[in-house]
Amino acid sequence: TMCCFLAFIGMEKLIACPYKRPNALCRLICFPWTGGGTSQFAQWGKLFSSSTEVLSVRLPGSDPCHTNPFAKDVTAMVNEITSALLKDWQEKPFAFFGHSFGSYISFAVALHLKEKYGLEPIHLFISGGQAPHISYRILISEAFLRMQSLSVRADEDEDILKYVQSLGGTSSELLQDEDMKKHLILSIKENTRVLRTLSFEKAERYIPFSCDITCFNGSEDIPYDVEGWHDLTRGDTSFYKLPGGHFYLLEPSNEIFLTKHIARCIEYAGL
Repeated sequence: TMCCFLAFIGMEKLIACPYKRPNALCRLICFPWTGGGTSQFAQWGKLFSSSTEVLSVRLPGSDPCHTNPFAKDVTAMVNEITSALLKDWQEKPFAFFGHSFGSYISFAVALHLKEKYGLEPIHLFISGGQAPHISYRILISEAFLRMQSLSVRADEDEDILKYVQSLGGTSSELLQDEDMKKHLILSIKENTRVLRTLSFEKAERYIPFSCDITCFNGSEDIPYDVEGWHDLTRGDTSFYKLPGGHFYLLEPSNEIFLTKHIARCIEYAGL
């Protein structure tokens, strides 16, 4: 009983789910961006019908109110998420949505589930990210190159803040809070380090997934080579550009489009 209680506490630290729906037919697991997004995605629960339960993963650094230790590497992060949610994934269908850093982690978790357990999402929704085998061919994309070029020395912190402000999505009030600002800078440094440990070389004729994949991007964000997702699934791939920059999904009209489209895709999956 104590082991079960500790496992529950561990899951509560890792997962946010304010709108619990034990009778839902499907779970939508959301993977946020660095330094935010957990509460945003957790609130998506009220935008879906009773047939879908929405969970948001608290990635290290994604939620300043829950200071999870930063992961050693992508493998450690994937293992932690999998051990917390494997039972849920085994008992009913699930879909993944990941934005930016979260898109790469959602891919890594999906790949691990498929290769080790024979499980895969009914749909993989990717936002603000490109196919990882393409990413590594060109060193993750222009934005990540800019991140990689930043030093981890303290005197480079202002460059990181300028980079964050250029992306948008972070309130000026938050950036004026010294503790929040330090936490955000540390999160970006640590998650950039973690992302460097993601290694996926696509072998010829190797197609890891059979689920449909949908990619969303902001029309004013840097261009992502999203076509590479075609090579990773036998299912259909779709691409949508919505008005806005890297954090286009924070715009209420875009959020409505996203959640309605995701709900429709899950419904079409035959649940």
